[in-house]
Amino acid sequence: MTTHFCNGIRISAIILGIAVSGQATAVEQPETLNLGILGGQNSTQQIGDNQCVKSFLDKELNIETKLRNASDYTAITQGLLGGKVDVVLNMSPAAYASVYIKNPNAVDVIGMTADDATGAHGYHSVVVVKADSPYQTLDELKGKSFAFADPDSTSGYLIPDYSFRQKLGGNVDNQYNHFFSSITFSGGHEQDILGVLNGQFAGAVTYSSMSGDYNTGYSASAFRSLIRAGHTDVMKQIRIIWQSPLIPSGPILISNTLPTEFKENVIRAIKKLDTDDHACFVKAVGGPLHIREGSVADFQHIIDMKREILSAH
Repeated sequence: MTTHFCNGIRISAIILGIAVSGQATAVEQPETLNLGILGGQNSTQQIGDNQCVKSFLDKELNIETKLRNASDYTAITQGLLGGKVDVVLNMSPAAYASVYIKNPNAVDVIGMTADDATGAHGYHSVVVVKADSPYQTLDELKGKSFAFADPDSTSGYLIPDYSFRQKLGGNVDNQYNHFFSSITFSGGHEQDILGVLNGQFAGAVTYSSMSGDYNTGYSASAFRSLIRAGHTDVMKQIRIIWQSPLIPSGPILISNTLPTEFKENVIRAIKKLDTDDHACFVKAVGGPLHIREGSVADFQHIIDMKREILSAH
């Protein structure tokens, strides 16, 4: 009788343990997943381009995915640092550097984007002017108005700023020894291009893979976004007069505030999105790109460059 009673207690304890374990697992599943979308572009188009990502992740993870579209890059970096943004599919390397410098353990790099056709995992900062303008080189923009995109954009500020300081001297605060008559931060790559087209700036920076068909805006670029938005003649209306060395492609990031097991599930789901619904992934990241392996080491040069700029101020 005593043995049966003890066995009964053991069995009850095991059953209770299983129930408690099940509850713990359930608690480890957050109610929502926050997908960060870099600002500075057409917000309506960006949200539309990421609806398929939301649907895929909702179904795959049995969770509600919320699209966190920000007005600028800083909002996404702050979101990652503050645990308000969980995932970013194609982060600015410079914005990632800002996160890493403030907290190297805030996020993990899931991978980085690479060109579907060539496998290249990089892109360029480029300076554009109007096609009917007289400017053929960067030197010819002396005394003219100029625009960057966002202070936390790699191709829209960090890389051209570094290059201009080396070439022209000075810094953005003194218009590189007063080479430019004025410098503006427009807020985004599309705004830079449109500002050039409407005469607001003589020249401005944006990004492009510089590979693929020029007439379609190359394989990945801000030009492609404008073409999709109805500016079909943009490649006939602009001229590229400068390009930077290759910049590492954007990292795919995940927050380390997520519960470990759930975080692994999210990583698997994002990689599955790339393979099982590649058209959706392409739409969300802004061009025919896929995920390749990546790590902090791929962005160390950008991190060092960002740290140098921060220490100079």
